[in-house]
Amino acid sequence: MDFKPQIKRSHERCISMGIQREMVYSRNIIGGEKLQQKLEQNKEIIINAMPFMNDIYNFVKGSNFFVVLTDKCGCILNMIGDEDILGEAYGFKMIPGAHMDEESIGTNAMAMALLEGKGVQVSGEEHYISAYHRWTCSAAPIRDANGEICAIIDLTGYSSQVHPHTLGMVVACVSAVEKMIQSSEYVRTIKFERDKMQEIFKSVDCGIFTVDSQSNIIEFNQNSIELFGYSKKELHGRFAGDIFSEWCDIEKAVFIDRKEYESDAYINAISNRQRIYVQAKPLFGDERQVTHAVLIMSDKKLSRKHDGDIKRGRAVYEFEKIIGKDEKFVKSVEYAKKISGSKSTILITGESGTGKEVFAQSIHNYSGRSGERFVAVNCGAIPESLIESELFGYEEGAFTGAKKGGMPGKFEIANKGTIFLDEIGEMPLDMQVRLLRVIEEGVVNRIGGQMQIPVDIRVIAATNKDLDEEMKQGRFRKDLYYRLNVLPIRLLPLRERKEDIPLLVEYFMDIISNKLNKKPVEITSGYMERIMECEWLGNIRELENFIEMVINMECLPEMETGEKPQNYEEPESGAILDLDSIEKGHIIKMLKMYNKNITKAARAMGIARNTLYRKIEKHGIETDMQ
Repeated sequence: MDFKPQIKRSHERCISMGIQREMVYSRNIIGGEKLQQKLEQNKEIIINAMPFMNDIYNFVKGSNFFVVLTDKCGCILNMIGDEDILGEAYGFKMIPGAHMDEESIGTNAMAMALLEGKGVQVSGEEHYISAYHRWTCSAAPIRDANGEICAIIDLTGYSSQVHPHTLGMVVACVSAVEKMIQSSEYVRTIKFERDKMQEIFKSVDCGIFTVDSQSNIIEFNQNSIELFGYSKKELHGRFAGDIFSEWCDIEKAVFIDRKEYESDAYINAISNRQRIYVQAKPLFGDERQVTHAVLIMSDKKLSRKHDGDIKRGRAVYEFEKIIGKDEKFVKSVEYAKKISGSKSTILITGESGTGKEVFAQSIHNYSGRSGERFVAVNCGAIPESLIESELFGYEEGAFTGAKKGGMPGKFEIANKGTIFLDEIGEMPLDMQVRLLRVIEEGVVNRIGGQMQIPVDIRVIAATNKDLDEEMKQGRFRKDLYYRLNVLPIRLLPLRERKEDIPLLVEYFMDIISNKLNKKPVEITSGYMERIMECEWLGNIRELENFIEMVINMECLPEMETGEKPQNYEEPESGAILDLDSIEKGHIIKMLKMYNKNITKAARAMGIARNTLYRKIEKHGIETDMQ
């Protein structure tokens, strides 16, 4: 066969490198921690490229194509496409972490695009290894703001579908991504300057906000939000007179008399009315006209309330309230912030109790959808017979007992906002098909209805299951997994971020003791070491419940060294109060409280049923105890 010169040169290099035509898998495939590091290093490229990759895929969907994104070394970062051909690629271990450079897998479009620095199409026998002869591949390099290659986008289909237009599509896609990268760089510079000002705002230990000449609130810091109890959306643009009882006096002093105001004042917070100290200063524009005013509010007893903020369908957690300093955990938080503004689906994985819903709510509140609904659905808690009507709704008369007028499903309720599908691994297979359609087409059909209802939603899914294993066992659809796993987040178990345990203990001790109106229990350094040695299979949730138990007991068990906490009461003679004994006693107490119902006891303890079963077996607890 008469190959193009660059293909001939590539084949010659493959021979010299000892690449066998019969090989199937890349010689360089990474996974685990190395792959996570690679994804973290290229997160901005992934975020910028994924919307355009989705556009290409949607154009060719159903024609047996898949789209690949690699880094500058040819390492696959992400893949989307039709299930059949994507399944073949996975069979060749053409997966995230596999390197597609010439040295690893021979002649292919991605390798050639890296070497040639331009768009390339490689088809059929132009591929060096025989396994790839079935495919036609079109790839082009993405260049950063400095003109350096930073990634490759590739469109692959069967060789019978070869057409020069596919390369044109890829080149156009790459051009759009490069413009997005350049735009992101400019926005990053502007954001850096703004963030500096925001950090100054945040660092002041009081509430600060500015109002315009119409007395509308236009800027504010986090302390103001906590002081007033309103959400960011509710506070922005709000008339200051709605909050300050004495606003007329403040307004007159600042905007009419053009002087500073300083006095005590009543504020109408969302949950109560309280008196604080206020300073108001005029800000002058051209011709010495007062254009704005800045207000500084001081209250040493600011209440960090959430009750006034929590309304149905509103996410209450924010990134600022997530506790942790572990380097990997902090990177996960920063990555979650980065992807919050994207429309792509997010899959959060992690053990039970690691804070998956906290992250989901924080992502929602950090996004442009923060003013809309956040609808959480526990896919494992809804009976299989009800999950279809719960998610998709139903029309009047759809079944016996259907409400008059019908009922919207969770997807309709979440329109314009975010839907959080917790325990997605528990969703029945037939419902997975319907969910995939909603994600891909953005429409919902109620049970018993003919009309397609458009929905604009951000989907965040979460699971503590190994979905790779679930797919192998046929319990989870591959095409749904590919759609959900566009932006993956893995949350570390508590045992992998032990340095955060003292921070969490201090936090839970403070808020729980206040909630229960009890004194905090002092924890010695020696006892803290014991706490840090525990596995905490229920993770943060189990740790929180343990601290609540300690506060209710109003004492700590005796330390191995004999050291005792302050105000420790001597236990009865012969009593055993080490951590294992306390845990065993607590499990027995909870089982009795819930009449030996394992599910209810596990839920109350904040751990999974399987975890509770393991602890029962570990401590030799009889489940038929009286």
